[in-house]
Amino acid sequence: MFAILKTGGKQYRVGVGDQITVERLEGDVGAQISLTEVLALGGDAPRVGTPTIAGAAVRAKIVQQPRGTKVIVFKKKRRKNYRRKRGHRQELTVLKIEEISAGA
Repeated sequence: MFAILKTGGKQYRVGVGDQITVERLEGDVGAQISLTEVLALGGDAPRVGTPTIAGAAVRAKIVQQPRGTKVIVFKKKRRKNYRRKRGHRQELTVLKIEEISAGA
């Protein structure tokens, strides 16, 4: 069985035992969280939500709370002596999927 869930404005296809990297979620390392925005369930009897499936949830454990690689944002306008350099590191959460419950 797999689920398609939405978190951080993105959609992920997950199965039990998968490890995914999503945008930062609140919680300590080792904490259990429940993701309730399940858009679809697949397997023997697939179900698609409108837009989500009521009662369905994905239980996951927080493995890490790292930061992504640095992205350099450089702006320049030629012949105007305009240059701006900024760096950005996205805060991330690594989740290990433990259970997918279909609900009612």
